[in-house]
Amino acid sequence: MSPVFAHGSLRLYLLSLLDESPRHGYELIQALTDRSGGTYSPSAGTIYPRLAKLEEEGLVTKTSDGRKTVYEITEAGRAELAARAGELDGIEDQLTDSVRRIADEVRSGVTAAMKSLRADLASAAREAKQSAKPGPSWASTAEESADQKVQGRLALHETDVSINEFRQAVRAELREHVARGGVLDDDTVSALRADLVAVRDRLRERLQG
Repeated sequence: MSPVFAHGSLRLYLLSLLDESPRHGYELIQALTDRSGGTYSPSAGTIYPRLAKLEEEGLVTKTSDGRKTVYEITEAGRAELAARAGELDGIEDQLTDSVRRIADEVRSGVTAAMKSLRADLASAAREAKQSAKPGPSWASTAEESADQKVQGRLALHETDVSINEFRQAVRAELREHVARGGVLDDDTVSALRADLVAVRDRLRERLQG
């Protein structure tokens, strides 16, 4: 899968996150996950060595808050951010492009998996037909029932994929909107919830009809 941050970019982005507010390590990991729409979730082994390097360079400080270590940007860190503001803007653009590219790769992978599943199910159905011996009418009925089950499993899987793709797309768009300073108010959330309930109700009617 394509990398989200180019070499050296994550270090500067961590500084920008700490410029927004002091955070502990997990909060930084969560912020990176949120900003990438869930497509990138760095490990502790990725984040903490970079924080240690930033502290060594005098760009951040750390303090203990109970069992958590909170990192805070220093004036030297702010000065570096100001001096590299143009680079930071480029990193924001790279992050957006990377998230979109990874989302495309995920969709391509899902599409390939669906094609493989269809081929496997079709092959299994053909083998079942070929192995079936001529016999009374109940044999033909059993064969048709097996075909229906195969098609039902395929349709259910396709439905799961569609729902997951929709969820990921909406989640990414909402998080990108908030990350860029947009407002997600209660009215928008309520409208989304109402629309989803309406879709569910229409589906129930269709299944029961």
